Amino acid sequence: MISHAEIKSLQIQSDYPSVSILAPTHRTAPTNKQDPIRVKNLVAKAIDRLHGEFKKREVAAVVKNLQQLVREVDWEHTLDGLALFANRERAVAVSLPFSVKPRTIIDATFATRDLVYAFNRATPYRVLVLGHNSRLYEAWTTVLEEVRAKPFPMLHRGPGGASKLPGGQGVNPSAVRDEAQRKYFRTVDEAVEALQKAEFLPLLVVGVERNLAFYREVTRRPESIVGMLAGNHEQTSPSALGKLVWPVFQSGATVRKTEALVQLDDAVSAHRHASGIDQVWRVAIGGRCRLLLVEKSFKYPADLSPEGDRLLPYTGQGAAALDDSVDAVVERVLDAGGEVFFYDEGTLDVHQRIAAVSRH
Repeated sequence: MISHAEIKSLQIQSDYPSVSILAPTHRTAPTNKQDPIRVKNLVAKAIDRLHGEFKKREVAAVVKNLQQLVREVDWEHTLDGLALFANRERAVAVSLPFSVKPRTIIDATFATRDLVYAFNRATPYRVLVLGHNSRLYEAWTTVLEEVRAKPFPMLHRGPGGASKLPGGQGVNPSAVRDEAQRKYFRTVDEAVEALQKAEFLPLLVVGVERNLAFYREVTRRPESIVGMLAGNHEQTSPSALGKLVWPVFQSGATVRKTEALVQLDDAVSAHRHASGIDQVWRVAIGGRCRLLLVEKSFKYPADLSPEGDRLLPYTGQGAAALDDSVDAVVERVLDAGGEVFFYDEGTLDVHQRIAAVSRH
């Protein structure tokens, strides 16, 4: 799974030729048997175009990166789509939980529009599995990818974990174990918080009831928890766990979306809101947007004013043209640490399909 920061790093790449290949794939047999052939055909098409425009040695690095990406695809565990991005310096493959039209694009920049649009509208989240060996996953719909950067996974080394409980007269093993559990989960929470500070994502916590209770007691940011799934899932595979947590996350996200609408109503009364894309743009570029509410299907191409503070009628010409200013607003809000919520068509009619709650 790709992160918001990684998408941003792809977007700032500028090196001609940069190759983007998008291909639909399939999760199950027998339909996934043809996926490697279709993708390799798209790659071959891209290589033919490169060799038709450049001398082979000039694009040897690009071709090598493309071929390496194809070799590394796990064809047994593909999702609904695949994106390959390669130039002389970068080679990135992204498995997508949504279908895409097959395309080969060669340009100075990577074609990330479909990726950005889907990523912004399918809210990523984190899944924390509590246990003797606590694990953290980054999730996108039902797709889970384990975080293996230190300190995760985190082993409980204290009493009740890797260490034996103390014994002897006057010692209450249960009390010692419980305090060790609290200490351990505080450490886990600190590790999660460090990642949340770098990139905040809603958190779903999984574990037996006892562990959930301890974590709820010690966490310093309970408001980031959108749901909890009770049960022992330390050994559950990521694919199976993804199917269990996704409905729980959706339920919790629905509650948060409802709360965001209530906060918008309060902000209207307090004159701390913006309605309509032009007003919202000004709040977003000023870094003042705490909550952004937008209808899922809303797109708004526009040009930027010379100062960058206003949206003008779209001409599609020049660097100041935005194919979709809504995506640009979403990016600004996320970069500034705000939260974004998407709604069905018609929900925000009174706000011209997009609204912002500004910071105090």
